[in-house]
Amino acid sequence: PNLQARFRDHTMGIFERHEMDNVGYWVPENTPNTLIYIIAHENREQATENWQAFRDDPEWPGVAQASGVGRVQVESVFMTATDYSPLQ
Repeated sequence: PNLQARFRDHTMGIFERHEMDNVGYWVPENTPNTLIYIIAHENREQATENWQAFRDDPEWPGVAQASGVGRVQVESVFMTATDYSPLQ
């Protein structure tokens, strides 16, 4: 619940501030301690710049610490939408 509150109340806004588009957030039914989310960037180079700006954001360290979540394992996957995807 703390991680979800952190994203809901703070992280999504910080993402938006750094040109990261919030696409969607999910919790798998069989692994409730997991959060899966998709954010979109203009391109891969922009993603690198956006993530660096996110890490450098002065609000982020306080938000991360105040959530009480501690270290989390993050897996990043870059994807390209197919020509028939409704989200292009």
